[in-house]
Amino acid sequence: MDTVFIRDLRVATVIGIFDWERRIRQTLSVDLEAATDCSAAAASDDVADAVDYKALAKRTVAFLEASEFHLVETAAERTAAVLREEFGLPWLRLQLHKPAALSEAADVGVVIERGSRP
Repeated sequence: MDTVFIRDLRVATVIGIFDWERRIRQTLSVDLEAATDCSAAAASDDVADAVDYKALAKRTVAFLEASEFHLVETAAERTAAVLREEFGLPWLRLQLHKPAALSEAADVGVVIERGSRP
C-alpha cells in the first residue's frame, strides 16, 4: 500500500478551553498521511486516478476554519472522520499541532490513526 501525505498545513481556527482562546483564532498545523494505491495514477498519469492532495488540503482547511473545538483531540477526530468519509480513505494518520499551547514547549498536539491499512 502507498501513502499520500501533506506536511505542515496551516489553519487558523478557534481552538481551546480558556475564555481568551474562544475569542481569537489560533494557527494549527496538520500533518496528514492517507493510504492509497498509486499504481493506477502512475500508469495513467491522470489526477482522476489519484488521491487529489490539493482537494484533501482544501477540505481540511475549510472544515477546521469553520469549526470551534475546545480540544485538539476532538478537532483531530472529527477532521479524520470527514476526510475518510468524503475521500473514501481506508486508513488515515493525522497529526494536529497546536504550537502556541505551551510557552515552554515548541509544539504540542495529538496523533491519531483511523481505519486499517490495506
